Amino acid sequence: MQAVSRRIARRRVVDGWIPRVAVFLAACLTAAAQPARSGLEPDTIEALKRLSLEELVSLEVSTVSRRDQRAIDAAAAVHVITADEIRRSGARSIPDALRLAPNLHVARTDSRNWAISARGFNASFANKLLVLMDGRSVYTPLYAGVFWDVQDTFLADVERIEVISGPGATIWGANAVNGVINVISKPAAQTQGVLLTGGVGTEERAFGGVRYGGRVGDDVFYRVYVKSFTRDDARNPDGTETTDSWDSTQGGFRVDWEASEVSKLTVQGDYYGGRGEQALPGDITHSGGNVLTRWTHRLSDTEQFQVQAYVDHTERLAPGDFGDRLDTFDIDGQFEWDLAQRHHLMAGAAYRFTRNRVTNFQASAFLPERLERSLVSGFVQDEVEFPDLNVKAAFGVKLEHNDYTGLEVQPSARAAWILGKNTLWGAVSRAVRTPSRFDRHLFAPPEPPHIIAGGADTRSEELIAYEIGWRGQLRNQLLLDATVFLHDYDHIRTLSLGPPFVFENNGEGEIYGLELEATWQVTPSWRLSAGYTRLEEDLRVKLGRADLSEGQGEAFDPRNQFQLGSSLDIGTKVEFDVWLRYVDELGNTSARGFGIVSEYTTVDARLGWFPDPSLELAIVGQNLLNSRHGEFGRDEIERSVYGQFTWRY
Repeated sequence: MQAVSRRIARRRVVDGWIPRVAVFLAACLTAAAQPARSGLEPDTIEALKRLSLEELVSLEVSTVSRRDQRAIDAAAAVHVITADEIRRSGARSIPDALRLAPNLHVARTDSRNWAISARGFNASFANKLLVLMDGRSVYTPLYAGVFWDVQDTFLADVERIEVISGPGATIWGANAVNGVINVISKPAAQTQGVLLTGGVGTEERAFGGVRYGGRVGDDVFYRVYVKSFTRDDARNPDGTETTDSWDSTQGGFRVDWEASEVSKLTVQGDYYGGRGEQALPGDITHSGGNVLTRWTHRLSDTEQFQVQAYVDHTERLAPGDFGDRLDTFDIDGQFEWDLAQRHHLMAGAAYRFTRNRVTNFQASAFLPERLERSLVSGFVQDEVEFPDLNVKAAFGVKLEHNDYTGLEVQPSARAAWILGKNTLWGAVSRAVRTPSRFDRHLFAPPEPPHIIAGGADTRSEELIAYEIGWRGQLRNQLLLDATVFLHDYDHIRTLSLGPPFVFENNGEGEIYGLELEATWQVTPSWRLSAGYTRLEEDLRVKLGRADLSEGQGEAFDPRNQFQLGSSLDIGTKVEFDVWLRYVDELGNTSARGFGIVSEYTTVDARLGWFPDPSLELAIVGQNLLNSRHGEFGRDEIERSVYGQFTWRY
């Protein structure tokens, strides 16, 4: 019976996927059949080629200070994943692409879920990392984290992913504690014409997508896309399938209007729906959509303001576990201007409203089922230049009021000493992780007497972070980046001795470590990159307090991580890329039965061929060293091979 039910489930997934593929292929053929409009220039392979080392040095980032600045000058530990690196990695999802950032720990927990964090505290429901999609927060107030299986986009339209390890709360607010990830898409003007892509493989069973970009007049550019995929199950340690295959379809659009030389308007949105296979009592379903608009206006050479607003709706139903429906409205404005010759001031304010409805089942419940919350915040930051000393400094503070803990104050001070192609920087900052519904409202069972009970008095987890780093370019062929940090935590979430087991804040401790990166342009056609992180954790229970896991409940991180990448151009038509990753053992030092995941080493490889400037063919192998391995928890990830084509017109 089990085999029959699995075949029926697979047929349902495939039958659901086929009509979606037919829809977007029909859309592609319709678009391709139309005559090309005057002025349309599809993104070409030449435009997608990797940046030179000089271009990497000059690469600008916006997530550190909410305005463009050279990455090499930033007083923060920032890594930029470029569009070409994503393409050449063969990544099929945003979490896969994030493996390219050596300052993150990215672990696949099963076929459709990931655990992702920076500088510790990784978990299946990690809660100290803020994730943005073009400035739109994908945070869920259910547990203060991210549902990674629904964070998707048309990867060919991603311009770059900025990854900051370390707090960014002064700019982005609460929950930007251990890091910030911002996925930034290309302007519509850079994605003109038709792009059709698809492929099949052993684990990536089938996938495909189409995007069409055009223009209206001289100042309005647009694009639309649709994509779909189906993926196979992971494996149990005994080799049997885990019953977690999944499929998803997503579509979206972006419109950019250059109203004038000083005013720009962007409107973009996405809609998605999918299903994840699950053993009884039924499959997981998820859907959602969002619309974002952003207006930027330059008042003068020294003054400009920006207003951004978005609405976001998500739904998730996991039978037997929980159902979650979330509506978010967010509006954010900022104004910046130059004061005198040395000061660049920036100030902003934001308001966010969320309406959450949870469907509870018998085992546990979020109470109350319906909840509305408001978040009001404002920030100010002064960037000061000292030209005689070649020093740039930034001092700022974020004031944020939430309905759980009231007013939170999150200040920071950063400075960078820039000498030619070398930058020495340091930072001190405070960040908090505010309570979520998981902390306050989770009860199991739903009716008294409870075994687990939300903590009515849980407070924000606090961090004081100290960072110092250096980055530089040597002999025009080698880029180096090094950061050391100390994170001092207080009021870490704990679970009291029970029953009932109640969420409290009895933990404290330090996490400190080292982050290293290097990029070496060996020859004009061959580049090597490497990254290493070392993490030490000293987490404990406060004197006179108690915790079920002895202060180690969230300490599930590798002490050492290492990666090495090789990117080689063979002539003008062939690319060969290899990535090696080593991840140290994951264990819980409290030794109270939380389990251990063995260390692993794996290799990914991609061979790309361009028989024609408009056609790209590739074969990609992932996790090639072993038939399967565990990364986080019990499920094991299999070796995978797939083929892909991409056609641009």
